[in-house]
Amino acid sequence: MKYAAALLMALLPLIANALETGDKLAPWTLLDQHDQPASLDADARILLVARDMDGAKLLKAAIAEQPKGYLEARHALFVADIQRMPAIISKLFAVPAMRDYSYRVLLDRDGQVASRYPAAEGSVLWLQLDNGNLVAQQQYTDPAALKAALEQVRQP
Repeated sequence: MKYAAALLMALLPLIANALETGDKLAPWTLLDQHDQPASLDADARILLVARDMDGAKLLKAAIAEQPKGYLEARHALFVADIQRMPAIISKLFAVPAMRDYSYRVLLDRDGQVASRYPAAEGSVLWLQLDNGNLVAQQQYTDPAALKAALEQVRQP
């Protein structure tokens, strides 16, 4: 009985963070790799979240050959959770390297935004939005599948 209670208490934060279709996502603002602010607002149609470096690499592979503005044209935002990265590494190496990317990376340096979204390690969480409301969600662990999904998105 003690084990069941302990398990329930351990899983409670995960259950509390579970997103349901129809949920309104709270707005937030993060800085990108160029120190420019970007916000989750009603215009966003897709929110992509990587909670670790493997997830970020997955997205990078999926859109490697795409032109600058590819995600923006699809009203997609990409959030990379870099809270576990040592500050010296992010400041001296990782973020400067990201400045050469053809897409915008919103950097969650303290995990306050990415932690709201239950993305698995090594994956990219795709949240489909309509006016800030969650319409659908999908996890991607394969760059080809993520690339195909992005190609299916109609540009406004």
